[in-house]
Amino acid sequence: MILSNKIPQKFSFRTRLFVVMTVILLLAGILILGTTSIQYEAQRENYHLGRLNRKVAQVERHINSLVEKYNLYEQPDSIWATYEEDFEKINQIHSIHYSLFSAEGNPLFIYHTPLEVIANDYTLDQKLRDKIYSSKDATYMEEYQSDIDKFHASYRLLKDARGIPYGILFFPYFEDVSFSENELNNFLRNLYQIYILLFIGVIFIAYFLSKYVTRSLETIRSRMATTGLEKQNEKIYLKNATREIDSLVNSYNKMIDDLAESAEKLARTEREQAWQEMARQVAHEIKNPLTPMRLTVQSFQQMYDPNDPDNKQKLKEFTKLLIQQIDTMTDVAEAFSNFATLPKSKMKTSDLVEVTQLAVSIFNQEHIIFSSNQAHIFHELDRTQWIRVITNLVQNGLQSVPKKRVPQIGIHIIGDVDISTISITDNGSGIPSDLKDKIFEPKFTTKSSGMGLGLGIVKNIIDSHGGLIAYVSTPEKGTTFTITLPKK
Repeated sequence: MILSNKIPQKFSFRTRLFVVMTVILLLAGILILGTTSIQYEAQRENYHLGRLNRKVAQVERHINSLVEKYNLYEQPDSIWATYEEDFEKINQIHSIHYSLFSAEGNPLFIYHTPLEVIANDYTLDQKLRDKIYSSKDATYMEEYQSDIDKFHASYRLLKDARGIPYGILFFPYFEDVSFSENELNNFLRNLYQIYILLFIGVIFIAYFLSKYVTRSLETIRSRMATTGLEKQNEKIYLKNATREIDSLVNSYNKMIDDLAESAEKLARTEREQAWQEMARQVAHEIKNPLTPMRLTVQSFQQMYDPNDPDNKQKLKEFTKLLIQQIDTMTDVAEAFSNFATLPKSKMKTSDLVEVTQLAVSIFNQEHIIFSSNQAHIFHELDRTQWIRVITNLVQNGLQSVPKKRVPQIGIHIIGDVDISTISITDNGSGIPSDLKDKIFEPKFTTKSSGMGLGLGIVKNIIDSHGGLIAYVSTPEKGTTFTITLPKK
């Protein structure tokens, strides 16, 4: 069995927001169309039912007036038949075709009746009459769905002034289904067109709205992706941000401050640890010769005999041993002193161009551009210290260049009658404005490693040569250090 290690693709918040808004709109549209159709059908049903009731009420009043006029209450069917012409006129007056039955369900006037009634010899069966008598408001509604006739019908129980039933009115209602269906179809078609246009418009709105909502989040994401402990991180400033986004930005900016503070503390701690380790090493190296020196002195005190003829030789050996141990301690102290401070300058006339080229030669020449307005410029220099100055500045310049950028260091010497000017330019990230007053301080560095002595030693060397050092820095473009050396 082979298990796939492929990580499922995650959709972005912007895509999810866009899809959710679109799906919500689609569901809302379906619900609107569905409820509109149901509501339309309900309204249509109520309209036709009300129209049916009004028609039945009109015909009932007309029949009641004829029955009362001719006093047909409790009269046999033959008497009713004598007034057939008057009852037939009701069809013409109201543009209908009704039927009238006696209270027992026998036909009186038949102009239209369902097939079930015709099959029952035009008589209302007992079951149907029970429904009519037991119905609310003495009205029973029936829907007929046969191959020949499709209509609604109302059976109304007719009563006299005393409330005694004397007849049953059958009223068929033929609904114009084709008109209703066409009206509904036209309505839904217009609604579909409006909804499609609305749906397309809302898709565009949802797209740009999701883009606008997530733009701030994308800015925060890109900044967080470039955040690092060993670099100068930038804060985020957004205009017209929402309360939630503004809170997130404030948290990010606070994190940047905390990160910068932590990086500074970490760098300071590392430097302190390095100095402490060096101090322990120095103490250890100094203790090493002190122990034999102590033993030698104690041994000399115990074995010293004023009358011994070999005292001069023993004193000479004793002195030689002490001097050797003192020299060892001196070497340790000088080594530490040379690391932290500068030995005394050994000045001699040297070619500034030659020594500078010698210092630059240890670096990759593809990244170095060297130029001088004179082939030879002589100065009183300490060659070792001057090489240290150049290598330190070039190395700092190379380290300041971001990894995605090709390093480019320019070194230019201009010799004049009294002074020489040396410019060292890099294309690095530049020096932040809040650090410009600290870069020449001893034990200060923006890097998490190192003792922070480089630029401090450089300045001390330049000062010991009677020169000046200054710099100009542009963020994300680079820094130019300018050294001015007098020839005397």
